[in-house]
Amino acid sequence: MSRLLIALVLLAFAAACAPQTMRTGDPVFEPHIEQASAAQAVMADGARLPMLVFEAEEPRAVILALHGFNDYSNAFAGPGPGPWFAEQGLTLVAIDQRGFGRAPGRGLWAGDDRMAEDAAEVVALLREKYPGLPLYLMGESMGSAVAMRTMTLPAPPDVDGLVLSAPAVWGWQQLNEVYAVTLWSAAHLVPSVTLSGRGLDIWPSDNIEMLRALGRDPLVIKETRIGTIYGLVGLMDSAYEAVPEIRKPVLLLYGAKDEIVPAPAVADTLEKFERAKANVTVA
Repeated sequence: MSRLLIALVLLAFAAACAPQTMRTGDPVFEPHIEQASAAQAVMADGARLPMLVFEAEEPRAVILALHGFNDYSNAFAGPGPGPWFAEQGLTLVAIDQRGFGRAPGRGLWAGDDRMAEDAAEVVALLREKYPGLPLYLMGESMGSAVAMRTMTLPAPPDVDGLVLSAPAVWGWQQLNEVYAVTLWSAAHLVPSVTLSGRGLDIWPSDNIEMLRALGRDPLVIKETRIGTIYGLVGLMDSAYEAVPEIRKPVLLLYGAKDEIVPAPAVADTLEKFERAKANVTVA
């Protein structure tokens, strides 16, 4: 058997072993917010997304906050930004996205379509709950990518602007060929294998006590399926491609010492915003 034929057979085998994504249902419910022992947003397919609500006494605006990869809504709890925003008169609502925290499908990838649709449905619910108030969609890292992806939906969410904190935008277009081929192959051959990231000498923060708290939190995912990483890269690619379709004001935040989101990817995204003549403020 020639090398070319062997390569084609292996490629066909890999393609047949597509990365596993979580199963989601058909839209058979009317999305709504439930207030039981804890708040949760019920999606059109019945999935329940836990919510944290930091209510301002006299809100002048509402923020829907989307957490980063392997994190969950608790990222916005005290001493994080949720209580601070409430003190400034801004009600902040954070959700656990599918596959993370207490949401369905923990550890599995829901797909960027479903994640964007979830965010759009929650925006609609918050519009009903807080009529007449400005509403902003804020994301951190992966959450920013989801926020950007929502603006490409056939019916984009009705928001007054986006806050993109360290947006995850280094998708396939930013990966070198070796990394891209390795990830694609691993995701199609061994998608359930997990990686921890230990030994990479990359620090998401210099707040050591906060990092220790994350390490103790059982709801923070510590080991990630390769198939989920593959899905994340696809989402980041979709977020980058979404830039020309974002017609709302954008506040883009990037940390000067960020070791996670590559600066060239953010700079490239900012240039793309500028070429699209978007209304962007950078800090």
